[in-house]
This record gives sequence, C-alpha cells and structure tokens, in this order.
Amino acid sequence: MSVLSSEPAALRKTALNELHRKMGAHMVPFGGWDMPLEYTGIVAEHMAVRTRAGLFDVSHMGEIEIAGKQALALLQKVTCNDVSRLQVNQAQYSGLMNDRGSFVDDLLVHKFSDEHYFLCVNAARREADFDWITQQNDPGATVRNTSDDYTQLALQGPKAKTILQRLTSVDLSGVRYYWFARGKVSGAESIIAHTGYTGEDGFEIYVPVADSERIWNEVLEAGKDDGLIPCGLGARNTLRLEAGMMLYGHDINAETTPLEANLQWICKLDKGPFLGRDVLLRQAQEGISKKLVGFQMTDRAIARDDAPVWSNDRQVGKVTSGSYVPYLKRAIGLAYVPTELAKSGERVQIEIRGNKAAAEIVPTPFYRRPKS
Repeated sequence: MSVLSSEPAALRKTALNELHRKMGAHMVPFGGWDMPLEYTGIVAEHMAVRTRAGLFDVSHMGEIEIAGKQALALLQKVTCNDVSRLQVNQAQYSGLMNDRGSFVDDLLVHKFSDEHYFLCVNAARREADFDWITQQNDPGATVRNTSDDYTQLALQGPKAKTILQRLTSVDLSGVRYYWFARGKVSGAESIIAHTGYTGEDGFEIYVPVADSERIWNEVLEAGKDDGLIPCGLGARNTLRLEAGMMLYGHDINAETTPLEANLQWICKLDKGPFLGRDVLLRQAQEGISKKLVGFQMTDRAIARDDAPVWSNDRQVGKVTSGSYVPYLKRAIGLAYVPTELAKSGERVQIEIRGNKAAAEIVPTPFYRRPKS
C-alpha cells in the first residue's frame, strides 16, 4: 500500500550546488533539480557566450552506457539516426524513439569503441530513458545508468577552445565538431566533447564527481582574462532558442515525430528496422499535417511558451518556446502550425494576454555563428 504525501519531492542537487549558492547564483527548480538560473543576469551571460565564453554546470543531465557485442544492435533499434555510421570518438545527435514514431527523448550518442557507447540524455528523462532502453534490450547488451559518476561542464563561446587548451594536453584543434577525446583536464581523466547546446563553439566536459569543484574553479580562473563568466539555465535557454535547438518537453515530446519537428535529418529510414519506423515511413510518403517552424514578432510583443497561434481568426497551434533574445535583439519563438502555413514569410498572430500580436514565419536557426 502506497502512502501519498502532500510534501513536494526533494530537489536533487549537483556536486556544485553549494558552490553555486556561495557564488550568489539565483537557484530555481528545473526537471527535479535545484539549478542556477543566473549569476549576473541572463542578458549578460547570454552575451558573454556569444562574444567571449561562459561556463555552465549541466551535471543534471544523464549518462547511460551501453556495452557488449549487441550494443550497436540495441542502439539501432531504439534510436532513429544510424549509429553504424559513427567512427570511434565521434558523437551523433539522435532521437530515442517509441513505437509510435515519436520521441521518448533526444540525446547524444558517443562511440567509445565497437562495443561501448556513451549516451547523454535529458535531466528529467534519465531514469525513464534507462528504463525504456532496458525494456527494449532484446539483443542482450549491457546497459548501465552512470549518471552519478560524472559532473558535466559546458564551456561555450568563441574563446572556449583557447581557455580549455590551457588545462589539457589534448590537442583541441584536432577534435572536430561532434567528435570527442579522452584525456586529462586539470589533471583529472575526462571526456572532452566538441559539442554544445548554445549554437556557439565550445566543449562539454565530463569529469569525475570528486574533482567537480576544483575543476570548475580552475576553468573559471583559466578564462578570467578572456572574460569567462559562470552562466545559468536562463542564458542556456535563450542561447539554444536563438540557435533553433530543441528542448524536450516543449518543442519535442512523446506526441511529436522527427519529421514534424523538422528533424528529418536525424531520421535514417533506410538503416533498417527501428522503433516507430513504420509510422515515419508512412509520414514520409503521405506527408505530415503539422510542422515546427520559427517565427519572429513583428509587433512589439514577446511570445511565451504555450501562447496560442492564430491565422485568419482560427487558432492553428501554440508556441512551444518563445522569448526575447539578447544577441539578435528581437522576440522569436518556435511553434507547431499546419503544414500549409509552414512557409517563410507567412503571417500569423500570437495571442498574448488576450491580445493578438503580429508575427512572421522565418527560417531557423535564427542565429548562426560566424565562420572562423
């Protein structure tokens, strides 16, 4: 017999939680975790990442390792991208799928070897993802939830590589985008992935939990003269939106497919059977009824998540992510609309506090970093 409690579940904490508080971070609940929203302000942190560098604690993210001779077979079954195309030390963005062709989660797959893969999954989904992969493990691979073994730091911005190079003997110029290396950062064995969730250049670094605070401080010290600052989830959200990147639970979920989410590029229908492939093949052949698009406000207004989208006095969808973004200095967002409206230049209205404000469908990503 279970006992229901009116007390809220205790928030989980990363190994850096106490340090964030000492540094004066504004802490908020996120995905069941107590996380820093901002330190000096979302705008300042956003601009630091676009112009210099920012350091994020993203240790709430989950890690799952899949090993054994059947590791590839299991990953090919549960993800929509083609894991067989990965080389050793290469990473891949993908979707963790259900049999309806929609998302259990989105994730990064890293190939350690032919028989060992490392997944990075979303914070609120880490246990659910592990359970789902385990349930689908007909091939008989070894599946381990190793989330508590790592602290994950995201060092992002045009000066990220210069800063991190001071702390590692790994030649970062040889680690291409969406590749990774294993080596020491500040003397600790780490995974250094040339990936990120900001649209900016940078690295996601997986370090031992015991070294968390020391490495956090040493990275900040190494980047002090380059203008590196600590950043919270507020800037992470506006940065990823500017870059047109998805947020699970908002832009993608268990009711949306990769084709509807404009992520057909991660959906390799020719790789062979995987969960939901039949649904996606049918969508590819027959077309989809809705599509995720980017929009920018043309009226002086800011669209927020869940705001209704209107066209010709008919509600046609809702905003999945919306905000004012500091670098582009405009209000933008993502929304699902009927496919016939999913064209650049199409005019729609966003309902904001009972009033309809004009917006225009535009291409995504909204921001692309300058080529170096």
